[in-house]
Amino acid sequence: MVGDQKGITIPDLSRYRAGILRLRGLRLIHTHLQGEPLTEEDLTDLALLRLDMMVALTVNQNGYPGLIYVAHLLPDNREKKVLEVDPPISFGLLDVDFLRWIQSLEDEFQRGQRSIPLKRSKEKAILLSVSKDNREVLESSMEELKELAESSDVFVVDSIIQRPQQISPTTLMGEGKLKELLVKCMQLGVDLIIFDQNLTPGQMASISDLTELRVLDRTQLILDIFAQRAHTQEGKVQVELAQLKYLLPRLAKKTLALSRLTGGIGGRGPGETKLEIDRRRVRDRIHLLEKELKKLAKRREQQRGRRRRARIPVLSIIGYTNAGKTTLFNLLTKSQFHVEEKLFATLDTATRRLRFTTYLTPESNIREVVITDTVGFIKNLPKELMVAFRPTFDELQESDLLIHLVDISNPCFQEHIEAVHQILFELELNHIPRLLVFNKEDRLGREEVEAICKKYEGVSISALRPESLVKFFLALEKKVWEESDSTDDAYREISGKVWDAQRVRLTNVDSFDI
Repeated sequence: MVGDQKGITIPDLSRYRAGILRLRGLRLIHTHLQGEPLTEEDLTDLALLRLDMMVALTVNQNGYPGLIYVAHLLPDNREKKVLEVDPPISFGLLDVDFLRWIQSLEDEFQRGQRSIPLKRSKEKAILLSVSKDNREVLESSMEELKELAESSDVFVVDSIIQRPQQISPTTLMGEGKLKELLVKCMQLGVDLIIFDQNLTPGQMASISDLTELRVLDRTQLILDIFAQRAHTQEGKVQVELAQLKYLLPRLAKKTLALSRLTGGIGGRGPGETKLEIDRRRVRDRIHLLEKELKKLAKRREQQRGRRRRARIPVLSIIGYTNAGKTTLFNLLTKSQFHVEEKLFATLDTATRRLRFTTYLTPESNIREVVITDTVGFIKNLPKELMVAFRPTFDELQESDLLIHLVDISNPCFQEHIEAVHQILFELELNHIPRLLVFNKEDRLGREEVEAICKKYEGVSISALRPESLVKFFLALEKKVWEESDSTDDAYREISGKVWDAQRVRLTNVDSFDI
């Protein structure tokens, strides 16, 4: 590459080593006519382009080579240094066996990358959050992002939180932080960056082009988890629809096939570009999936019609992801659905009939309800998922009671409660009566659990201990079947609304098979 005193134009380097795990295989040598050392621009190019070495050669008054400045990237080290700038030396004293030296440097990089234990099936990633929010809020959100990444079978190598004074509209972070991030990814053998923020198509393209790394945002990560966990036909259709709606505005990468002909009479000329063809195919697929969802929604409506005719109360278990909804559902219905200590471990909804002995009115002997396990909620739930899962959420419209399950052992349970309330408001489900149930009471002291239940007017259980469900069934009966002037205020609805209009209908229980 040849330039002049103003600068060097760097051509396309895509044909050189593109893998982030190795150096580029190029060194850059240029002159500094004013005798100045390596500039910040030189060091930025060294990092972003992953050059083997950056060299600046000065010129003395007679036009002969003077001092020479050398810098190179560093493998992982205790000082967390990104690069090394050697002291300037006279050009005549420079004596380096470059091939041996660069091989030794790459070997050190490889040893650092292999030092991190990793299962064969996992990918390594760095989590990144760039925001002006409070640090405590960012740290809490980053912990949740880490759980999401691990739930998607990703090995988290490091987490970085940056709170800049000014957020870059193109890359979020500043150029210096981007340089440090790129070198750290190279040092640790990471080729995946996951942002806690949702990126615009332009931001994602800019960051990916500058770093040559794979870039995901929070929405993409959640969509990937849903894609892994969807097993039913409806779940797979909903997830694919959400993914395609997310992908459509991001189909903006230009290709070399911009003049691809579609052929046929009237189709001569430039024709459709490859990008336009891809977008049209995605839109066609979205249209087909929406039609398929309408068919599935119609089937669901028929099932709901049978339940309405049977006059059996419909209860739905809702709550933040990993609150223990499926564990409680399995305990109540003696089912064997998959349970795991991960976010969104179960995605597909399930419905069963539940009979239990009454406590408040022994003369009635048996109560019968239909109970549904629903998909977990999470803060900032992607709008693409909200749209695609609308038929599933519409199922909640038919619920006579929402059992809001909360993980009381989670330090952020209050934020989780607020997030669920916000989602219910967005789905126009906030008018349905709710029963607040705190799960995992065995992980806290009794006095602390009782204080929380009194504050939020809820009941506590442990989905792993059947004997703890007595309080739950008592509260359930009071919510669904008792008079509105119940003497026990702890079981009243927070809003004061009790189902007097539905009470007569709900007591006439007829058995039916789902």
